[in-house]
Amino acid sequence: MADIDSAATTPGELAGRLDAAGYLADEGLATAAFLALRMGRPLFLEGEAGVGKTSLAQALAGVLDAPLIRLQCYEGVDAAQALYDWDFPRQLLHLRAAEAAGVTDVDRLEHELYDRRFLLARPLLRALETTPSVLLVDEIDRADDEFEAFLLEVLSDFTISIPELGTVRAETPPVVVVTSNRTREVHDALKRRCLYHWLAHPTFEREVAVIRRHLPDVSARLADDVARAVQRLRAAGLLKPPGLAESIDWVTALTALGATELSADLAARTLGAVLKYQEDTERIMGEVAELAGRP
Repeated sequence: MADIDSAATTPGELAGRLDAAGYLADEGLATAAFLALRMGRPLFLEGEAGVGKTSLAQALAGVLDAPLIRLQCYEGVDAAQALYDWDFPRQLLHLRAAEAAGVTDVDRLEHELYDRRFLLARPLLRALETTPSVLLVDEIDRADDEFEAFLLEVLSDFTISIPELGTVRAETPPVVVVTSNRTREVHDALKRRCLYHWLAHPTFEREVAVIRRHLPDVSARLADDVARAVQRLRAAGLLKPPGLAESIDWVTALTALGATELSADLAARTLGAVLKYQEDTERIMGEVAELAGRP
């Protein structure tokens, strides 16, 4: 496994290593990721869905030759689901086996029941116990304020207290990437703990490069056509503008139909690969000829 401190000596070198891992990072993002590694600070990535926030964490794990440990946030997620839990069924089996063997020492049984082997490590605990590792806290904006405060406490000192076992402290803190789709504002206290970077939709040239990177066999014309069409969709004031992930899906769908360029007919028939709301599809359907047009 790579040493985190020596993963790259400059932002440009890190960008090159991310490129080799399949991720095209611009200068600003490469610098933010480089500083996060060097300073040992979490990297907070904010931006619309599908712009490559999660993919960056995956690429960093590849660069560091470290496991990616993902904590997917959602409404109602709590500390137990993020930290650890006790394996109650196994504890019960152990208790019954001890009773069958005639063990009556209550203190001994209690000690055995809360042994490390019965502990189920959730993402945060696994990340602290794995060196090195990349911890992805995905879509923190879906969690509530209480969980956000709890996460801030863990990220402040990278320690977890387990009453039955003691304190677990990370030998080497994990590389942490926190993402948000900005469905709500995340508290300043958490942002202050992190290095912040806004991930915008890519330029036309960058979108083409990403599509060709993910789908090297696609025709250059089809990649250009889809990237240009997606740029137009993002400027159309849709409920859900398409991200890079949708661009790649669209090209994949068109390629499966044998297309080498984007026509109005093909665009109309495959809009479901790139638009995810009926209102958006209805709005664009009357403009597919312009959507598939070239300058």
